[in-house]
Amino acid sequence: MQVTVEDQSPVKKILHIEVPEEKVTKELDSAYKDLKKKAKIKGFRPGKAPRSVLERMYKKDVHADVISRIIQESFMDALKQTELNILGSPKVDPPELVAKSNYKYDATVEVKPEIEDVDYKGLSLSKTIYKVNDEEVKAQIQMLQKNLAQISPIEEERPVKEDDFVIIDYEGFKDGEPFEELQKTENHTVKIGIGSILKEFDDNLIGMNRGEEKEFDVTFPEDYHNKKLAENKITFKVSLKEIKQEELPEVDDEFAKKLGPFKTLDDLKKEIVNNLTQGYDKRIEQELNEQIFEALIAQSSFEVPEIMVEYELESIIAEAERSFAASNITMEQVGLTKETMAEKYRDTAEKQSRRHLILDKVINQESLTISDDDKEEGFNDMAKNFNQPINVIKDFYEQNPDKLELFEHALLEKKAISLILENSDIEEKEPELEQTDEKEAEEKS
Repeated sequence: MQVTVEDQSPVKKILHIEVPEEKVTKELDSAYKDLKKKAKIKGFRPGKAPRSVLERMYKKDVHADVISRIIQESFMDALKQTELNILGSPKVDPPELVAKSNYKYDATVEVKPEIEDVDYKGLSLSKTIYKVNDEEVKAQIQMLQKNLAQISPIEEERPVKEDDFVIIDYEGFKDGEPFEELQKTENHTVKIGIGSILKEFDDNLIGMNRGEEKEFDVTFPEDYHNKKLAENKITFKVSLKEIKQEELPEVDDEFAKKLGPFKTLDDLKKEIVNNLTQGYDKRIEQELNEQIFEALIAQSSFEVPEIMVEYELESIIAEAERSFAASNITMEQVGLTKETMAEKYRDTAEKQSRRHLILDKVINQESLTISDDDKEEGFNDMAKNFNQPINVIKDFYEQNPDKLELFEHALLEKKAISLILENSDIEEKEPELEQTDEKEAEEKS
């Protein structure tokens, strides 16, 4: 078998593969021999049909099977000969097979780029030290208050105001005819001010009284998430049935007990501080990582395989779909498609691919490995993050070797980043907002 490699780019190759006639003939003979045993052809006893008849009736199917087998075997042999470490699957447009002749085909593949040793030592990094303040804790408490709030009908007779909850019947019309997207809806709850339908819609409800009916026009903007409503002038007929208001619970020990295994309000506040601190720790880590990769990408020049970019794009889009699904909406409802997402985040996907390639180089450059203790720690962290017993996490990876390989590689990347940080010059600083506040205080004094 003959194999030649054509370089289309540092990361894209075309393998020109030629399978000798002897191999082609052997595969064809074997295929027709097997077919002869199984084929049921009128006028011939089982196993007695001549090859010429089999070729006339089954040539297309036999050739397709033989081509598939020849390409699969010869391509693996070609990889051994060339010692190419390819990414993903080859692209092959198989030509027709001709008996008694060599079989030639081309396979386009992508490979990892050759990267020079990464000079990661002595990077100058800036580490912002974020600290939790009382206002943040207060904001979290207020959010939890809203989560436990009760929505109750108002006792006094008064008109609708901002932040009220109202129960309405409504129907939308266009040019005097009922509009399909806004069919008559009864007992619909609206919180005034958040613009669940449209802010202009909410504004027209302010000042209405219980039992009142009102008719008003609303024009939906061009960029409205429901494209069937965008740019339409709609006449709404609304009947206000009930006005409710939010009643917040008292912030005390009883309030804390309703939110979890807390005995006192102080216990709850400590947990809030702990969660906020963990969030800041992740933010600090992300900011340092951004600085690392900005510096290392700037000093590296290499082409990124398209298949890696496509893989990262698929991950980004899949994550976006999961995020929208958690809110019970689709990307299409907010005017997004996979195509527009791919265009928007292509640069992000390419940067992420570069990061992985640079970390791979550091891992190989420094011969980094992970120990059983490293894996155990990784399993423990994952168990905490997913609130699952560690044996459940381990069982999952034991049953999914591909996932385990990705998990282990992620631990290696983490170790590479730790090594880079250990060898960097890190300057700690206060958050810029706090510095600005201090400067303003000094000016006022």
